[in-house]
Amino acid sequence: MEVSVIKIGNSRGIRFSKTILEKYNIKDKVDLILEKGKIIIQPINTPRKGWEESFKQMNENEEDELLINDVFEDENLEEWN
Repeated sequence: MEVSVIKIGNSRGIRFSKTILEKYNIKDKVDLILEKGKIIIQPINTPRKGWEESFKQMNENEEDELLINDVFEDENLEEWN
């Protein structure tokens, strides 16, 4: 796909269409990779963003209980010795 390089202040940039932004889930930042004569623009994917704060809140509310036992009743731990 050919796009124009436009002037942005003292710099230059490219514009992404709304369709491309939506298709590739591009938000505020992208990862720019320089590789063997190529420039690769890749969306930054942060699927766990905000998890740390959510886990802290769960702990404060005493809602952080195990949903699955960490050791099963029929598990033979002797074979791991």
